[in-house]
Amino acid sequence: MATYTHGHHETVLRSHNNRTIANSAEYLRPYLTPDASLLDIGAGPGTITVEFAEQVAHVTATEIGEAELALSQRAAADRGLTNLDFSVEDVHALTFADDSFDVVHAHQVLQHVADPVQALREMRRVAKPGGMVAARDADYGGFIWFPLIPALDEWLALYHAAARANGGEPDAGRRLLSWAKAAGFVDVTATVSTWCYATREERAWWGGMWADRILESALARQAVDTGLATRADLERMSAGWKAWADAEDGWYLVPHGEIIARA
Repeated sequence: MATYTHGHHETVLRSHNNRTIANSAEYLRPYLTPDASLLDIGAGPGTITVEFAEQVAHVTATEIGEAELALSQRAAADRGLTNLDFSVEDVHALTFADDSFDVVHAHQVLQHVADPVQALREMRRVAKPGGMVAARDADYGGFIWFPLIPALDEWLALYHAAARANGGEPDAGRRLLSWAKAAGFVDVTATVSTWCYATREERAWWGGMWADRILESALARQAVDTGLATRADLERMSAGWKAWADAEDGWYLVPHGEIIARA
């Protein structure tokens, strides 16, 4: 099993807590029905998970450990939702029976796992016949921004190196269709959607988050501990993020691959 590159520091959760169906799973919304059962793999802080629970009959949320799972449990409790259950799981070997769920969903998960094809096979196994598997992942190699700040090029190269050292694939978005076909899916619809940050408020949030994250998250510790970067390198990258956020013409695009695969 691969190591989760980002970790769960506050600087990471600051980003994850912003995720909703509207900005992260809109491609799946047309397929959500009131009587559906849904498995949400890698639920994280549960912001998408609880919205699913408000639209379908039942949601099962999974995470890699009890501490991580507690985040989505807290989100459900805060909304007073009772149609969820929770399970610590390895997506490569899910404990659920065959044909258990109408929808199996994973957001920003497959880029971090050791074997995304095996993960998709497992997601397919636990989906009911005629059900669907939905996955969405960013593609770091497709990130583009303006102004062109060299420190952000350094940041992107560092992230690629760190993620791959952990056994993940940061350019997952472009690979989802290929992985799904390798996992045995025949009926696969592939789409794309983006996050774009261009207003002053959006730049302050995204750039400020990464300026802190490159100094304080698990990625920062890994970079220094493994010799991928020095603390001075990380400080320079952080300053680059702040410079981008302060640019009045700053613009940032994050592309995501998406798949709806019929079981």
